[in-house]
Amino acid sequence: MLNLLHLREVADYTATPELAPTAPISGAEAFDRYIQHTLPFLRDSGGELLLLGQGGSWLIGPESERWDLVMLVRQRSVQSFLAFAQHKGYLAGLGHRTAATTRGCCR
Repeated sequence: MLNLLHLREVADYTATPELAPTAPISGAEAFDRYIQHTLPFLRDSGGELLLLGQGGSWLIGPESERWDLVMLVRQRSVQSFLAFAQHKGYLAGLGHRTAATTRGCCR
């Protein structure tokens, strides 16, 4: 699964105040918290993070379009992915991703 992510300047924990840090943090810091929370659940489900890298502008595409991060995840099967995506432990930290990102695209 390819994720193209646009990060907030300041993370917005409005939807999940129970996860909010005591002081404001950047979207990048919130996304790092999401990754640290998620990796054990991803690995336990048979998935792996193949790439997490800086984004940029498109080689061919709108000049104004830009992504901050590119993330590539591989899962061993659709069933494994669905089990991971519905795992209560994983879902408990999903608010970090929501707080971090303004928009994203998955393929």
